[in-house]
Amino acid sequence: MKITIIGTAYPYRGGLAAFNERLAKEFAAEGDDVKIETFTLQYPNFLFPGKTQYSSEPAPDGLHIERSVSSVNPLNWISVGRKVKHDAPDLLIIKYWLPFMAPCFGTIARIARRNGKTKVVSILDNIIPHEKRLADKMLSSYFVGSVDRFVAMSKSVLDDLNLFDTKKKRTFCPHPLYDNFGKPMPKANALQALNLSPDTSYMLFFGFIRDYKGLDLLLEAMADKQLKNKNVKLIVAGEFYNNSEKYFELEKKFDVADKIIWHNDFIPDSQVATYFSAADIIVQPYKSATQSGVTQIAYHFEKPMLVTNVGGLAEIVPDGKVGYVVQPDAASIATALSDFYDKNRMSDFTENLRIEKQKYAWSRMTGSVKQL
Repeated sequence: MKITIIGTAYPYRGGLAAFNERLAKEFAAEGDDVKIETFTLQYPNFLFPGKTQYSSEPAPDGLHIERSVSSVNPLNWISVGRKVKHDAPDLLIIKYWLPFMAPCFGTIARIARRNGKTKVVSILDNIIPHEKRLADKMLSSYFVGSVDRFVAMSKSVLDDLNLFDTKKKRTFCPHPLYDNFGKPMPKANALQALNLSPDTSYMLFFGFIRDYKGLDLLLEAMADKQLKNKNVKLIVAGEFYNNSEKYFELEKKFDVADKIIWHNDFIPDSQVATYFSAADIIVQPYKSATQSGVTQIAYHFEKPMLVTNVGGLAEIVPDGKVGYVVQPDAASIATALSDFYDKNRMSDFTENLRIEKQKYAWSRMTGSVKQL
């Protein structure tokens, strides 16, 4: 098939770029002709909460990526739409995660479909965002009207889609495994690379730090006597997307400064394996969620997980099998993490992870798209 993917890709960084690039590689491996049309401007700087939108890593090998899309220029949307219409791919794939992108993506898709050939498939991260704004429903409704078929990566998002459309074909396919961050490394080597003591155990909170991800709950949990008296520390690895002072104040309030290791920068792809290899368990104390790429990195590195029972997280982390599903409160989080260390659950969870991860092959995602 001839396939065009519109969305984030190199030179932009982060999980969206990693997803689109890995998806393109899977289609190419299946013999499809794939191109990614990425942004010339993704977010205006005043709307971007991080330090930079751009990757410091080398460009991915073997991908056809063109920078053509401005998220804020309606004349550009018309131009790109006409370009895709003329190219006439069999499939136009758009990963949707934020209503801000709806006017851009919806306009391009509407124009591209006019060739009578191109079908538009959207892979939905969210249809209702975690951090809600006034015009979200109107914008998402505009985007949904431009799409022929939908793939939702969590059942909660599949349900949310019914608020906008009940007739168009859709399917559920869980977020595939992020296997593009290299192989696991020996724990001792990872600890040495991070300048961490091998005599301590480590938990990992990984990724952009936003209010809905519940780091405040985890800091409170670290003060619980069940964890405070253990030789266990928490690595917080990721860039602040919200007020950082809030978390440093909580660290002081709960008196856990000696238990927290802050690495508060964007973690480049080349260092992801180091952080995951150093950790015993990956902790995601989210207050709201649909699905998370972090769980799929954990599956790749065969690391047990703690997630909260929100959104679609429980769908992909079987409780008591590969980790814990708990309520989003500090006491529940502390109790589960204490159980992990007290009962030495690492080996049992790791064995189950090796089996469970087989469900999340990228061929399932490409197959879901093509079947639609």
